Amino acid sequence: MNQLGATATDDGVRFAVWSSSARRLWVSIFDDSGAREVERLELKPEGEGVHALSVSGLVPGTRYGFRADGDYAPERGLWFDPNKLLIDPYAVEIDRPYQYHWRLAVKRNEGADTASLMPKTVARALPRPLPAKPPLFKPGGLIYELNVRSFTKLHPDVPEAQRGTIAALAHPAVIEHLKRLGVSAVELMPLTASIDERHLPPLGLSNAWGYNPVTFMALDPRLAPGGFKELRDTVAALREAGIGTILDLVFNHTGESDRLGPTLSLRGLDAQAYYSHLPDGRLANDTGTGNTVACDHPVVRQMVLDTLRHFVRHAGVDGFRFDLAPVLGRVDGVFDPDAPLLETVAGDPVLADRVLIAEPWDIGPNGYQLGNFRPPYLEWNDRYRDDVRRFWRGDAGAIGALATRLAGSSDVFGRTGQPASRSVNFIAAHDGMTLADLVAYERKHNTANGEQNRDGHNDNLSWNNGVEGETDDAEVAKARFGDQRALLATLFASRGTIMLTAGDEFGRTQNGNNNAYAQDNAITWLDWAGRDQALERYASSLSAMRRAFPALSDTHFLTGMPSDASAIPDVEWLTETGAPLGEGDWNDPGRHRLVMMLGDSGGGRLAVMVNGDRRQCVFTLPAREGFEWQPAIEAMAVDLARPLPGRSVNFMIERRAAKARSRKGS
Repeated sequence: MNQLGATATDDGVRFAVWSSSARRLWVSIFDDSGAREVERLELKPEGEGVHALSVSGLVPGTRYGFRADGDYAPERGLWFDPNKLLIDPYAVEIDRPYQYHWRLAVKRNEGADTASLMPKTVARALPRPLPAKPPLFKPGGLIYELNVRSFTKLHPDVPEAQRGTIAALAHPAVIEHLKRLGVSAVELMPLTASIDERHLPPLGLSNAWGYNPVTFMALDPRLAPGGFKELRDTVAALREAGIGTILDLVFNHTGESDRLGPTLSLRGLDAQAYYSHLPDGRLANDTGTGNTVACDHPVVRQMVLDTLRHFVRHAGVDGFRFDLAPVLGRVDGVFDPDAPLLETVAGDPVLADRVLIAEPWDIGPNGYQLGNFRPPYLEWNDRYRDDVRRFWRGDAGAIGALATRLAGSSDVFGRTGQPASRSVNFIAAHDGMTLADLVAYERKHNTANGEQNRDGHNDNLSWNNGVEGETDDAEVAKARFGDQRALLATLFASRGTIMLTAGDEFGRTQNGNNNAYAQDNAITWLDWAGRDQALERYASSLSAMRRAFPALSDTHFLTGMPSDASAIPDVEWLTETGAPLGEGDWNDPGRHRLVMMLGDSGGGRLAVMVNGDRRQCVFTLPAREGFEWQPAIEAMAVDLARPLPGRSVNFMIERRAAKARSRKGS
């Protein structure tokens, strides 16, 4: 297929767009302000659905949009209306953010031209591709999920004009925080331009997360006022600091929504091809947003591949997280782990070494596909999230599930005989309660979203130590602090890749709102001035310990057998007395304590002592001649001779005793 989008030539710009069913297509050229249409030129068919035209005299920076005409029959997936200005699906830049207006959704012949309501696509020459470099991030590292705007909006060290933008991530104070926390890669929530859902403007709300794109390549001007170069430079600055960049991309739906939604781009060009439809002609809704992108269509597949290559070649990103990823693997509406798009991405020469992360569920038929993606795709593991929450909530019989999650979830990811886990372990993410709110709110508090608290999940597996939300009581505050420490310690003690959402390391709260997608305000903006610095230091210490003991980040499944000549098993599961956990212990619904003893390739051991009981407990660890147990985190030293606190996780590392070291060195 010929190159699509706007391409600068020696004497002008070539415009090309694809549609299999439009009868006529035009490019509208606008003045430098984007306010006045100065020319409308008809594109010429070039075969295979491509319509194109080279226009001499135009230069990079030209503002334009497409228009299409054909049948108007929404019940058959045909929405052609030349009064609707359409964004180029291959747009790499738009001149202003999208803003929802009801006129964008009116029927053909019932509304005026929409050009004044739409951003204009900017014909922009991209910088030369970057030299190919391998990703910094490797499975087993620490992913740090963040929303660019909320992460830096209140950061006191970032210049005010830069706050809330991609460039703010390159600020030395931000990079220092990431390095202190030991972040392997930042996972940036959507940066591409999105539009508000139609019910938000009347409520005085706006989409703060960005999971409602119109096209897939153009960055949101609010996040990237410096254009694509801003992303490229920020990725380079992070890489220089040893931190990779993963982009969270949305290919499963667009902001054109259901049949009542606006016509902005794909719908007006060829909705039959770009979107999935049910046999009766209605839009499929496997996403809960009103439409589903037809990722099994060859043209859509090519567009997704071109988008991913664009961000690798021109921005140098390490990889991608795919929102509602089963949509990318649906063929004729049915998920197939060997779907052409999933296979092509994993085998593409530009993409094959990139980090690929699937959110393995959508709301369509058989939409829950955890564990069913093929390597090299990593997967968000909600089984990990839920089982860890159940354990620390105090649910009976949760000890076995906790051990399975700590060890990499072989029950999920080892079913096909794979030797290593593909789990991305997390306790809290952008969607749901924050880590601090998990221990302070038993129920969601979403009234600020304007939906009478009906939105968001009802089963959060959360708890509170006192009156919901109140922290005046010193004992309540202490208990919540301890529970947050226990949750963080569990995450950093878990084998494989782990993910922490920005601010959870210092106690961010959304006041119990578990669906804060529409809160572009203090509910989601990180409170840097009021952060819990003691909790932050603890998280940094956990991360340093994890990096110092590679067995924690290893992705291979544990076997209980020695992994080298040291004869030390890779794992032993013990009771608090140091005895092996027996069948009766695993099946004891009242058991809330265990020790995970990990062997290291150097012959040492790390003891992860979990006390999920509210009572203190003395832990006994098995001794070896010539070795002694020492605190793995010096700043959080524990004494095995004294009871360990209830609801806590503690770490001891086995080192050669001082006398043994002296004899060895003499």
